[in-house]
Amino acid sequence: MKLLGENRRARFDYEILETYEAGIELLGQEVKSVKNGLLNLAGSYAVIRGGQLWLTNADIPAYQPKNAPADYDSKRSRRLLLHGTEIKNLAGKLHEKGLNLLPIEAHLKNGFIKITLGLGKSRKKSDKRELLKKRAHEREIKREI
Repeated sequence: MKLLGENRRARFDYEILETYEAGIELLGQEVKSVKNGLLNLAGSYAVIRGGQLWLTNADIPAYQPKNAPADYDSKRSRRLLLHGTEIKNLAGKLHEKGLNLLPIEAHLKNGFIKITLGLGKSRKKSDKRELLKKRAHEREIKREI
């Protein structure tokens, strides 16, 4: 699997409880742009509207900006492809307090672009500090070894 884009901030700000792999519905020029690594997942999230899953606020610039349609919106909502039972399961879990659905990474699998979604719970400021201390301590141990 080739990694196309990553949302590093999601793993820091949220404690990921479960992960799901979903396909994404893109236009032709968006596919080329994503395969060139021009996908930005920072600040994006997934929502359920009308029984379908949508990726909101993900930035995919035009492959050829001068040749793009005049009404092209790089931050438009894009449909994510999951089975209906998985979407219903997610809808039930999202009604719990403090749970969000975030894109963690985008990768290429068998020629298809897939988005890994994480069901996460927001971390408190003190938890983030503890995480930073833990990572620094692990780095020091690796250096000594």
